[in-house]
Amino acid sequence: MSKQAMREEAERLMREAMERKSVVVKQGNTRIETKCGKCGAPNRVSAAKGETRVTFTCKECGHKQTTL
Repeated sequence: MSKQAMREEAERLMREAMERKSVVVKQGNTRIETKCGKCGAPNRVSAAKGETRVTFTCKECGHKQTTL
């Protein structure tokens, strides 16, 4: 099977499942990977649907800040 054929098959199966209402697509929280502005440590922050700026505390130094 070629990649194009596999893609078409997957799309067809998704369409059929959506028509039967057996699959529900939900939109969940977004995970933002950001760096601390003070110490540079990587942090993983969860943002609710529709939010672009989230306040968080650095897990290394405890500095409170906002994501961009």
